[in-house]
Amino acid sequence: MSKYQENRLFIHNTLNRKKELFTPLTPPHVGIYVCGPTVYGDPHLGHARPAVTFDLLYRYLKHLGYKVRYVRNITDVGHLESDADEGEDKILKKARLEQLEPMEVVQHYSNRYHEAMAALNVLPPSIEPRASGHIIEQQVMAQQIIENGYAYESNGSVYFDVLKYNEQHRYGKLSGRVLEDMLSDARQLGRQDEKRNSVDFALWKRAEPSHIMRWASKWGEGFPGWHLECSAMSKKYLGEKFDIHGGGMDLLFPHHECEIAQSVAATGSDAARYWMHNNMVTINGQKMGKSLGNFITLEELFTGSHSLLEKSYSPMTIRFFMLQAHYGSTIDFSNEALGAAEKGLIRLMGALKALEKLEPEDTTGSFDVDAFERNGYKAMNDDLGSPVLIAHLFDAAKYINTTLSGNDMISAAQLEKLKSLFGVFIFDILGLQEFEDKDTADLTEKLVDLLLDIRLEVKKKKDFELSDRIRSELASFGIIVKDKKDGFEWELKK
Repeated sequence: MSKYQENRLFIHNTLNRKKELFTPLTPPHVGIYVCGPTVYGDPHLGHARPAVTFDLLYRYLKHLGYKVRYVRNITDVGHLESDADEGEDKILKKARLEQLEPMEVVQHYSNRYHEAMAALNVLPPSIEPRASGHIIEQQVMAQQIIENGYAYESNGSVYFDVLKYNEQHRYGKLSGRVLEDMLSDARQLGRQDEKRNSVDFALWKRAEPSHIMRWASKWGEGFPGWHLECSAMSKKYLGEKFDIHGGGMDLLFPHHECEIAQSVAATGSDAARYWMHNNMVTINGQKMGKSLGNFITLEELFTGSHSLLEKSYSPMTIRFFMLQAHYGSTIDFSNEALGAAEKGLIRLMGALKALEKLEPEDTTGSFDVDAFERNGYKAMNDDLGSPVLIAHLFDAAKYINTTLSGNDMISAAQLEKLKSLFGVFIFDILGLQEFEDKDTADLTEKLVDLLLDIRLEVKKKKDFELSDRIRSELASFGIIVKDKKDGFEWELKK
């Protein structure tokens, strides 16, 4: 029996607002679509949350033996400053400000995003399509929706007719919003003349003369609406029906709500069977994001260069910080929380190294390794319960340290299984990596320099026996010392 048959994975389906047993359309194959970034600035802490969340899902499904096609898009056109189909394209605005070609902006920040994801040990997706590479597919889907009676052309643009759609289907079922309330709000805010109703959204926008990113269509030159890209690309790579659609909670409305409407209007049914949304990273209780100007970039976190940061934090500390909270809960940024995550990660990695130093006994110790295994998988099967899994890992770490100090025992069979489980849970599933703590590394470097300075003084006093002993002892720790006329230099043997 395979692991995915042994483990009954429950996930929280946003659409039904409850945990549901995950049963893929065609097991063992799983199709996942996750909305990726709009690449017009450096990736920030808010970008790390969905990346780590769905990397955890991707890793766990693969560990269970599923064959996963994971599609994560890049938005490089059509994302306007306002969700009401108003304002400037975010890529174009950045290109204009920096006097660059739009695709220069896209490439630069795509590279920055990929570098940050690699540092966080986020696995690359199976497919990473771009909106600008799927213009034909988006035009075809827009035409299908028009032919099915749920969209209309107006002044060179194409809009989705929300009221017509709502006559036969429910617009707002994902977010829980009521169309009548949305119409009331829209009337108070005013409406766009070329739309039939203010709640209608763009499938295709007519390009103004100054708009650089434009493509020919039967409706005239223009560009696709932001919502349409994901519906078109998920259909192309995962089919009309796929398993899981994911993204940040901020995309639930209007983006994902519009996606559902588009798919139903084009094909007659919802595309995704399960909707998963990670919650936000907040700072002082407010959502962190570019639009609010309160974000901290990942590079600033890695280097400690932001004014709010007391020090730098390693990529693994950031990843561990995310995993210590359930993906559906809010994470509030603070130096105290990041510092606690760093200490916890160091403790966990210390236990991993201590495992290699344990000497097995003939007698079984007090720790139930089989229960540890069961509880670890139980945590992950309960809606990706990474915080509970981490708590079990800390229990195991306590036992490892107690055994190392001689106050408990472990059998050879226990030891081998515990080593294997630590590797699976920490590296394969949680996606953590061993890392060098910067503060510890700095202290080590200072201590080695101090010891070698003392060795120089010893040599001046012609105590060559002690000098050679210091050099030999350092070599046993992998520190190679090279004497020079004016002092010394050393390196850590790799």
